[in-house]
Amino acid sequence: MANPALSFKRENEKRKRAKRLEKQKKKVERKNAPKEKGYDSMIAYVDELGMISDTPPVKSEDVINM
Repeated sequence: MANPALSFKRENEKRKRAKRLEKQKKKVERKNAPKEKGYDSMIAYVDELGMISDTPPVKSEDVINM
């Protein structure tokens, strides 16, 4: 008959190993992911209705000149 304490230790080691592998996999994914750097990636614009967007609003002067 197996010792319950040893069984618990083995299961605990398996969980720790799985957690470590998952953490390492996430680290590699973050490292390989493309990074958005710079001030331009953080800019947000607000239009006259209060909606937030990535693109700058069109000025009324630009619409008239078209």
